[in-house]
This record gives sequence, C-alpha cells and structure tokens, in this order.
Amino acid sequence: MSDRHEKAIAHLSKVDKKLAKLIAKCPPCAIKPNYMQNVFEALMESIVYQQLSGKAAATILNRVKALYFPPDTPTHDTRHGKALPFPTPEQLLATPDETLRSAGLSGNKTKSVKDLAAKTIDGTVPDIATMKKMSDDEIINHLTQVRGIGRWTVEMILLFNLFRKDVWPVDDLGVRKGYGYLHGIEMPKPKELMALGEVYKPYRSVAAWYMWRACETCKPAAEERAKAKTPAKKKMAAKSKSPRRAARSSQ
Repeated sequence: MSDRHEKAIAHLSKVDKKLAKLIAKCPPCAIKPNYMQNVFEALMESIVYQQLSGKAAATILNRVKALYFPPDTPTHDTRHGKALPFPTPEQLLATPDETLRSAGLSGNKTKSVKDLAAKTIDGTVPDIATMKKMSDDEIINHLTQVRGIGRWTVEMILLFNLFRKDVWPVDDLGVRKGYGYLHGIEMPKPKELMALGEVYKPYRSVAAWYMWRACETCKPAAEERAKAKTPAKKKMAAKSKSPRRAARSSQ
C-alpha cells in the first residue's frame, strides 16, 4: 500500500466508523495510476464505449482505427497484444461521417468524436503537460465542453488516469448505492451525497473506491434488513385493520 493510501485510510477510518469496519474487511485500496499518454485518445475511447458492452465497443473502436490503418499496413498487426494506433484529430476531422458510421459509430457518437477532434486542434482540450498543472474543476470545465463528454467521464479520468486524490463522483450509481448500503439508509441523491462526502476530504477518491466495494460487501446485509422490515410492516397493517372492516371482508 502506498504512503498516500495509508494516509487516506487513516483519515477515513477516523471520520467514519462504519467505513473503518469495511476497510478492515476489504483488500487494500487498489487505485493505481494508469496515466494517459494522449488526452484525445482517452476521450475518444470513452465516447465509443458509452452505453455499450466492453466487447461491442472494442470491436467498433478497432473498426474505426482500421479505417486509417488497413490490413495491408504493418501497423495493423494486432498479435501479441499490439493495438492499432488511433487516428490523429486531423485525420478524424477529415473523414466523412458516412465512413465513420460504416465502422459502427452511431450518428451521435460520430458528431461527438468530430467535436472532440476539433476542440483538440483548437486547444479547448489541453494536452497532458498542461492538464497536470490544472485544478480538477478547471479540467472538468474544459473537457465537458466536448459533445458527449459529461462530468462523470472526466471524474473517472481524474481518478484513474490523473490519480487525483479528492474526486467524489456523486452521480455514480455505484458510489451512491454503496454509501446507502454501508450506512443502512436509502440511496442518497447526488446533492445529498455531496454534503455527506465533505467529511472524507481530502481523500474522497479512496472513499469512492470503498463505496464501490460496499456494493459487493454490504448489499446482502442491506437486503436482509429490508426483508426483515417487510413482515413487520405487514403485521402492523394487520393489527391496524378495524373490526368492522375485518367483519366485512369475512362476509
């Protein structure tokens, strides 16, 4: 475990006793930096993968890449884990929409990747060196100007690719569910979760990782609690039934 994670876990365990118990039961936090080599490529992949299974998205992405690196070129060799290169923003922008759609991109995704290419060329999408000097909010403000790139997508890049330590993705369903399971409450709304997460600062990225683990670890217990409440509610309802109504129902 890195020193960074040790500090985060010490803080989180201190401010949330229920989270401390979960941390003790789970394997160590496994957030590892997967640094981006190219912002354009990372965002293009994110757009292609939206609302698709991993297998289907990978197939479409490879078809798009193959438009620029056909089978008779050396770069097409995908054996031994060699992935096809991405097109440049300039190449993508010059490609007719119909060609991209023939590779499997939807109309909306075609517009999104072209907007990404244009905004990469004009500097709206910063390069890695520039991004490392920017705050989380600055990065979010820049990248969400691209069609098809929302706050959640950028937060995942901040968390897993840039290794920012205080990312709290309140729109993530897993984080919301995990918090509810862990604390035995209804799944909080994003605005509520934002306030609830204040106590985890400045290590909310690690807290989010454990909320995802809570979805796996705490869900069975939460479901058992819900089942236990259901018979009690039915029993109370039966007791509250008036004698007159009971007599009518028996006739």
